[in-house]
Amino acid sequence: MAMTAKQYVNAIGRKIKCGGAKKKDIKQQLLADIQLRMSKGESLESIFARMGTVDEIAGSFNESISDAEQKSYARNRKFGMAASFVAVLALLTGLAYWKMPKGIEIEESKYFDKAQVETAMKGTVELLDAGDYAALQGNAIAEMEAYLKEEEIEKMRKQILEEDWGERGQFGTAYIAELSQGNEHYAVGEIMVAYEKVNVTYRLTFDQDMRLAGLYVR
Repeated sequence: MAMTAKQYVNAIGRKIKCGGAKKKDIKQQLLADIQLRMSKGESLESIFARMGTVDEIAGSFNESISDAEQKSYARNRKFGMAASFVAVLALLTGLAYWKMPKGIEIEESKYFDKAQVETAMKGTVELLDAGDYAALQGNAIAEMEAYLKEEEIEKMRKQILEEDWGERGQFGTAYIAELSQGNEHYAVGEIMVAYEKVNVTYRLTFDQDMRLAGLYVR
């Protein structure tokens, strides 16, 4: 029997060596990524093939797990307790956190304007490339601020390519959808950006106030 999206993400989560809060966040990111692609008509089989095997994805995340997160993982295994680390997104709380996000076409959204979201996406990429971390933090939800520091962004960049990416070239087409969970609504968009040495796909999440609530690159 073929894996469902939830089974696929849970299998990856079991192999990631980090604290409970961080693991939940990673799983939420992956589910949202799959949901966005499905909203564009891509099949689960195709999505899984493009994303990689469970071992490949978990291994990629484990390579970037910090010492602090590894210690948290060890504590969780020993004591069976959830770690107290802040999740990257921290978008959802309570029972609704556990429900699968529901997506709709951005054109049907009552909360977001497609052009505004696309402008915010490109603006965020430009701030990242310029190293304007203060502006990035000022435009983000509070839970994101710790992850928008220079050392964290550089770590993220090196996951894609160890050397400098080179000058930014053209932006690709932006694919945007609205994801809702409970009473919370978010705009989630993907856009590919061509640099001199590498092509990078950004997945950016914004809350209803157009504050950056999630950042994922591949």
